[in-house]
Amino acid sequence: MSRAISEFSDIALPMFSDQLEPDELVRYSRHIGLAEVGEHGQRRLKQASVLVVGAGGLGSPAALYLAAAGIGRIGVADFDAVELSNLQRQVLHDTSSIGSPKTSSARARLHGINPHVQVETIDDELTAANALEIIAAYDVVVDGTDNFKTRYLTNDACVLLGKPNVYGSVLRFEGQASVFATSDGPCYRCLFREPPPPGLVPSCAEAGVLGVLPGLIGTIQATEAIKLILGAGETLAGRLLLVDALRMSFRTIRLRRDPECPACGTRELKALMDYDEFCGMGSRSSDASRAPGIREITPSQLAERLGRGDALDLIDVREPYEWRIGRIEGARLIPLGRLGAVVTELAHDRDIVVYCHHGVRSHAAAEFLLARGFERVSNLSGGIDRWSAEVDSSVATY
Repeated sequence: MSRAISEFSDIALPMFSDQLEPDELVRYSRHIGLAEVGEHGQRRLKQASVLVVGAGGLGSPAALYLAAAGIGRIGVADFDAVELSNLQRQVLHDTSSIGSPKTSSARARLHGINPHVQVETIDDELTAANALEIIAAYDVVVDGTDNFKTRYLTNDACVLLGKPNVYGSVLRFEGQASVFATSDGPCYRCLFREPPPPGLVPSCAEAGVLGVLPGLIGTIQATEAIKLILGAGETLAGRLLLVDALRMSFRTIRLRRDPECPACGTRELKALMDYDEFCGMGSRSSDASRAPGIREITPSQLAERLGRGDALDLIDVREPYEWRIGRIEGARLIPLGRLGAVVTELAHDRDIVVYCHHGVRSHAAAEFLLARGFERVSNLSGGIDRWSAEVDSSVATY
């Protein structure tokens, strides 16, 4: 008997009494023809429930294939609206969905793929106050999140509830996938005990991501969820799959449960915690500028200074294509990679405010300037994205 069957065939599913409808037999005939699935396995899929946390790059392909496979109940948790910049990779949504809640777009698309699937939408942010209640209602969780706060929250809730957590992440051309929080396997905290310092790891918005890569990793996540429900094959529990799409290479490394892990090892984690503070996300932005030695300025503070006509040099360290999307009036474009070449043109006796998209690159720019004797430098907290949200909504977000 395979490891997957011995570990996961006891996923609690309601007793199935009804036959598959005739059109379902046709719809799933390619599944039913597989010895590892058959009609019994297809009924298990119909009985099962999967929560997809995040209807973005990873959650989109995962939810699409789970619906097509006949998962009986799919929950989609997301509180964002569809933006134009999402459509390069978030295939649940289309141009007509821009401005609509992602959950509404997801529900319509999944019902269009398979009307037999019950789609439940959670439009609230997953928090320490509601995560246990939400996740408890599902058999398997697919983690399609793009931030450390929700990733650790999802992991901890799955460990406390004993729910398999199908993990995935992507950045630039590289992706990862695994299955965490199984009966004797590791959890996400075994791999990463604590999140990195704010600003150390750029987001996909800062660093970019190849559009098809989330499709690849999200489809792997859907595969793992289906195998968990069927009890077929060997899952990624105890292994981390590493994907390099630029070189098209796949490799796995073995993972073991850390006996000192506070979640699944010592079990000292008894309840969910304040993940905003744990992950250094006390504001809307990544707040990279909270690092020691870097002064930060909020968008409202900067707007007040600009409104007074204060003398300061406002430097945008993004790339030219980002500058063309939107910028703060009065700023000077100096991409981060060119800052060293023009640093001698900057005045030491003037206040300098640097900004980027979310605050990561400008944090590096501020550090660079401080190291070269510029003592009057500040980083715009949250970057132009937060400026658009809090000061000037006419500046496009992306």
